[in-house]
Amino acid sequence: MNTLKVYDVRVLPGDASFLLDDGKTAILYDAGFGFTGYGIAENIRKMIGSRQLDYIFLTHSHYDHVLGSAAICRVFPEAKVVASARTAYVFTRPGALAVMKDLDDKYAQRCGETPCAFLGSELHVDIVVSDGDVVEAGDMKYEVVELPGHTFCSIGFYLQGQEMLLACESLGVYNGGDVIVPSVLVGCKAALSSIERVCKMKIRKILMPHYGMLTDEETAFYLQNCYRATENCISFVYDRLQAGKSNEEIIADFFAEFRKGTVCDKYPLDAATLNTNIMINLVRKELLGQSI
Repeated sequence: MNTLKVYDVRVLPGDASFLLDDGKTAILYDAGFGFTGYGIAENIRKMIGSRQLDYIFLTHSHYDHVLGSAAICRVFPEAKVVASARTAYVFTRPGALAVMKDLDDKYAQRCGETPCAFLGSELHVDIVVSDGDVVEAGDMKYEVVELPGHTFCSIGFYLQGQEMLLACESLGVYNGGDVIVPSVLVGCKAALSSIERVCKMKIRKILMPHYGMLTDEETAFYLQNCYRATENCISFVYDRLQAGKSNEEIIADFFAEFRKGTVCDKYPLDAATLNTNIMINLVRKELLGQSI
């Protein structure tokens, strides 16, 4: 196998989009915002020249990971989009697409950019995968690992032979220092089970959404601490609910504790607020048995 290189092809820090290229096969790991899609495609072109982009791996269906794929596929029409069946289903839901457009437009305006023409009708999945499937990408073989917790559709890709995991946000968001910020939106127990599964795998390298490739030291730190960090985060929310705090008060506490470092710099505030509110309601329902 040729040497695998990983390139940061993001347009903005909040994007989630990295290019893996071994000189023969080029894979895009998540596709970023809708309004940065063409910019990501331009950055890919700079890296691979006249070659085609072969695959787009989508870890889940959130707007900041998938919307750019429509524009990128216009530039690289031969690229095959790989994602879960649940992600493919989300692409058919008008309500989900409306939320994606709203969040993308708001973040574009926050960044001083003009919202782009929405290409939601062009979102698609060419290769639907499930747990244990292997995607043969040239000389590379990626095993699909279903990792629910952040979303039901969250998956990772394990590069066989190199012990590299292309992670998803069910494992949390890394801030570049010593803080791991969990992003549990559909299941506390599911997220902990996903993390437990990953920690039992033989992993030497992790590529993280929004962050990039972790060093050997960061990888070891992450694997040693992401389970406890998620437990502590869930307890953080649980304790404040037990104390009678409102969602707004808990969000403020959560941001003061966790929204720092690259998480603050790179993660859109609108999405962070929405996701934290969802996580609070999840803890309220799953652990306290309260209606939302």
